[in-house]
Amino acid sequence: MAQKIGLVIGVKMIRRGSNESSFKGKHTVIECANVKTTSVGVSYRMLPRLDSVITAFRRTDGEFDPFSLSATSYAQHMINTPAAKAHRKTGSALWVKSYLKSRGEQIGTVRIDE
Repeated sequence: MAQKIGLVIGVKMIRRGSNESSFKGKHTVIECANVKTTSVGVSYRMLPRLDSVITAFRRTDGEFDPFSLSATSYAQHMINTPAAKAHRKTGSALWVKSYLKSRGEQIGTVRIDE
């Protein structure tokens, strides 16, 4: 789904099998979530390489709301998962949807027909 959303908003995917991408000259990652999912995660290994994180949460009408947030802000305000606390190098850090929407910059609205 990240690749499809990326095509619509102008993201260039960097390599196969990864959601790492380039957006407006910045190294980013696209993380997607379905309607009932309240958070998204980025791995600790990936986070230092990123300039920003793009999240796309599906709405009840099927459209996605992509938001961009700086990787620095993501790192400062993330929530550690239990696995991440035990394995800081390989775990993921989560961000809650409501916080992303209040702190991130909305890129647009995307409809993907599956």
